[in-house]
Amino acid sequence: MVAGLVVCLTLTGLSTAASVASAATSSQGCASPGTSATLTVEVKGFARTAIVHVPRGSTDSTPLALVLNLHGSGATALDQELFSGMNRTSNEDDFIVAYPQGLIADGSGYDWNVPNEPLIGGRAVPKGSANDITFLATLVKVLESKYCINQSEVYATGFSGGAREVSQLACDESHLFAAVAPISGLRRPKPCPTSRAVPVIAFHGSADPVDPFMGNGQTYWTYSVPTAEKDWARQDDCSLKPVTSRLSGGVTLTSYSHCANGSAVQLYEVTGEGHEWPGGPVMPSSLTAELGPQANAIDANAEMWAFFKAHPLAG
Repeated sequence: MVAGLVVCLTLTGLSTAASVASAATSSQGCASPGTSATLTVEVKGFARTAIVHVPRGSTDSTPLALVLNLHGSGATALDQELFSGMNRTSNEDDFIVAYPQGLIADGSGYDWNVPNEPLIGGRAVPKGSANDITFLATLVKVLESKYCINQSEVYATGFSGGAREVSQLACDESHLFAAVAPISGLRRPKPCPTSRAVPVIAFHGSADPVDPFMGNGQTYWTYSVPTAEKDWARQDDCSLKPVTSRLSGGVTLTSYSHCANGSAVQLYEVTGEGHEWPGGPVMPSSLTAELGPQANAIDANAEMWAFFKAHPLAG
């Protein structure tokens, strides 16, 4: 668990379209020392929270990459911190990871407000719910003001409902996020008003019982994951003839290359894996009984980080 330093910031007037001074510059937070914190941020009248993990040994003068890591439906920021095991990758590869939390109550956790999509079970998003795209874009600006962040290396990943929200971020905030990595929830929203080709790397289990690999799931989950990947390849103006590679452990990598502006679109299908975070910490049997089998055939954290580092935001 991250130490709980609470910082309250009122940002109701901050626009999500606030421009980044230069994609190659570091943020103003480089003037203050790095620390671990739980942030409480007021955005458009809603109190929002995020757990922030700063890697061990970081300084107040070396700009680091930032990864937003979104929890799944009915979960919390703390759940995602434990479920994804990304703090370890953060420490090893020296980047900041922030775990934001949704606001739509769902059991003991929360759901994300994915634009134009219902919640699990077809439930409508409650009227007056917070705009999570606004929150997440604002959160990046807050973190840039507090921590030493390289503004050309801001990325987003998420699980399940968090992955669907990240897919939307790639469409709506492509000027802010250099690349995205949806896990067990890749979608290609329509419309998708990107201002640039967005590099996308996705991971999905072939035995996912919640968001089936071949689609035909809940109201928000109709088309297949390969279809979503192909739609992103079209969006990024890639060659529409993918390269398929069979990797060890029953993992299949489908890659689209020759994309606009050096972008890329990749999908790792993990044979036999359920609704899980590939290579994440071992989950209890009570959870895998509901979400399906867990595999360690691939380390999603390591693969996405290598992908992120290869695709910073161009200046």
